[in-house]
Amino acid sequence: MATNTATVQTTNEEDAEIEAKYAELRELYLNSNHRKHIEIIDKAFKYAKQAHSGVRRRSGEPYIMHPIAVAKIVAEELGLGSTSICSALLHDVVEDTDTSVEDIKNMFNPRIALIVDGLTKISGGVFGTQASAQAENFRKLLLTMSEDIRVVLIKMADRLHNMRTLGSMPPAKQLKIAGETQYIYAPLANRLGLYAIKTELEDLSFKYEHPDKYDDLTKKVEATQKERDKLFNDVESPIRVKLEKMGLKAEIQSRVKSIYSIWRKMQNKGIPFEEIYDILAIRIVFDPVEGADEKAICWSIYSAVTDLYKPHPERIRDWVSTPKANGYEALHVTVMGPDGKWVEVQIRSRRMDDIAEKGFAAHWKYKTGENDDSELEKWLQTIKEQLKNPDSDAIDFIDNFKMNLFSSEIFVYTPKGEIKTMPKGATVLDFAFSLHTELGMQCIGAKINHKLVALNYELQSGDQVEILTSKRQQPSPEWIDNVKTAKGRACIKQLFRKEYTRLKLLGEKKLHDYLQKINVEEDADTVNRIIEHYGQPNKEEMMYKIGKGSIDLLELGQTMFKDKKSSRWVKIWNLTFGKLSLPGSDNEAQKGQKNAKKASKNTLKVTENNTNENGNGLKYRIAECCCPIPGDDILGFMEENGVYVVHKRSCGVAMRLKSSYGNRIVTAAWETHRVLSFPATIEVKGMDRVGILAEIISVISQQLKINIARLVVDTGDGLFTAQITVYIRDVEDVNNLCMNISKIRDINSVGRIETDKNVLNK
Repeated sequence: MATNTATVQTTNEEDAEIEAKYAELRELYLNSNHRKHIEIIDKAFKYAKQAHSGVRRRSGEPYIMHPIAVAKIVAEELGLGSTSICSALLHDVVEDTDTSVEDIKNMFNPRIALIVDGLTKISGGVFGTQASAQAENFRKLLLTMSEDIRVVLIKMADRLHNMRTLGSMPPAKQLKIAGETQYIYAPLANRLGLYAIKTELEDLSFKYEHPDKYDDLTKKVEATQKERDKLFNDVESPIRVKLEKMGLKAEIQSRVKSIYSIWRKMQNKGIPFEEIYDILAIRIVFDPVEGADEKAICWSIYSAVTDLYKPHPERIRDWVSTPKANGYEALHVTVMGPDGKWVEVQIRSRRMDDIAEKGFAAHWKYKTGENDDSELEKWLQTIKEQLKNPDSDAIDFIDNFKMNLFSSEIFVYTPKGEIKTMPKGATVLDFAFSLHTELGMQCIGAKINHKLVALNYELQSGDQVEILTSKRQQPSPEWIDNVKTAKGRACIKQLFRKEYTRLKLLGEKKLHDYLQKINVEEDADTVNRIIEHYGQPNKEEMMYKIGKGSIDLLELGQTMFKDKKSSRWVKIWNLTFGKLSLPGSDNEAQKGQKNAKKASKNTLKVTENNTNENGNGLKYRIAECCCPIPGDDILGFMEENGVYVVHKRSCGVAMRLKSSYGNRIVTAAWETHRVLSFPATIEVKGMDRVGILAEIISVISQQLKINIARLVVDTGDGLFTAQITVYIRDVEDVNNLCMNISKIRDINSVGRIETDKNVLNK
């Protein structure tokens, strides 16, 4: 849903363009396999066009172009029918016009009205002023999703079109929308099996959060296109000949790894673009053969491919025998292609490919009526159960919900050999609750592969699990520490709601009193940093654990807030918003927030100067959770006391803030003129030999004249890992340092890592 601008009537040319775009949508639907209910779609288009008449998007185009574009994504990319297309065309009329949900129900039908209601934003949160409106909107979306999955599918189409047209929004708004997309919508698309939409959402979010890195990687991918085309042709030709001899009709496609996936792999592995070997994958999509089993055909193609090319023994993924929880089925194998280059080969049937690209929407098409309880439908059932007893805070609700958007999965077996999918990290107690609530309440332990284990045993993929129960078992509030899934937490919280709430409130009081005692302002940013410090999933869980005493707050004073005022790396500076000067002080929080909205179109300039050109700047400080340095992509978050906190855009805390408090986010840029020093930590790995540490220190201290703050070395099996915290002025210094150290003999890798937030206080 996009922000409207002034009301201006459309021109004849624009009317013609609107009709042309709708004609494209109409043609798409008429050429689909759906029953042709074109009359109701025509009626929905005319109604929406009239309702949005004269209204324009921020880009300047007539507003009706947005619902048409969303409806086209729904029809073309999701393959949905007339009810969904009508709902997409009407999805903004209740929010933006005088039309009510009852009007939609009377004019169309109750199902369309239900979907439109679920897609309509609500004004303000009902869980208090601290709840993010976006979080509350998302909660409402999920409530309706439990009634009709098409609500969330259309919402995905709406979010995708907004991301495609995000360029017309102001920078701060871009960061907010990109942040919540990356935090919630991309993982949700993945969980629903919408692979194509998930990939595009990730890439577009990355484009707006890290534009320079996105452009750089895009150019590198384009520059290596010819090389990949040659590799594809060399690998594909022999496979095609083999398949023809087998009598199989198949389409062989090349697939390039997404920009975001490439960047994430570079970050996780600390390697340059040139060392990403799986940028190219080959996808074989075969047509069905009458009377033949799809699984058997997949393995016969696998055999043909591995006859031609040697497979990597650790890179075989069998999602044909055991599909992913989002319904994904395929057989993946990585083979050694010509010229010694690894290539991933993905093998799918047409049905599998359709489900892989369109997810749940396509899954419906292939229902047979027998054994249709897919993992995806079971997951939707857990969402319904979670919604029966939602948490009181909308943002905590989203954090708990996000726990269920797990990307890493394990497969475990029941005593009868049935396969169950669980999130990685799930325990025996989680498994018991996943089977039945009563089973969870009576669980006393389990037999894993015929050996007795406790309730908190962490399940491993391939485990055979037999739950042991006793009617005498009495659950305790401490059980919540032994569950990782949202269903398990919801069941235990419901049972001990009164005690849980008491301990949570006690925790809030303890934290408030402690922060007051050590003279630390209790605001959203401080609480988020403490959540990150203790590694808790959300605020609610942390407060509960503080209340029951399993989190010791005294440790905060010895680490996170130790000598805060004198710390060399927690500085309070002033900021400027270009020529716009904003007054702010600790007792002007409300005024500062009001001004921040005005300033959201401007860029926060991080400089060492104490005042801006008008002599009165707002204070800001560098976030301790991610320690950004000049050259990093950054943003500013305004605390309740008017102080701005500068985070890296990729910081986990910043991700939550963008999703939950988007109206307090501003864009930021460095203007430090290489005067100030910042801490950065690099990790060096290599062969352990006499004198190598001295050579590293010589490069840092003598050649580059850089101060070392901390050095930790770990050795074993002839190898060493060193983490070195140094004071530098910007990213260029870090890059030069890494390049010079990498030239030392026996060094295998050098790269910057996230700085430990307490590293300089130890």
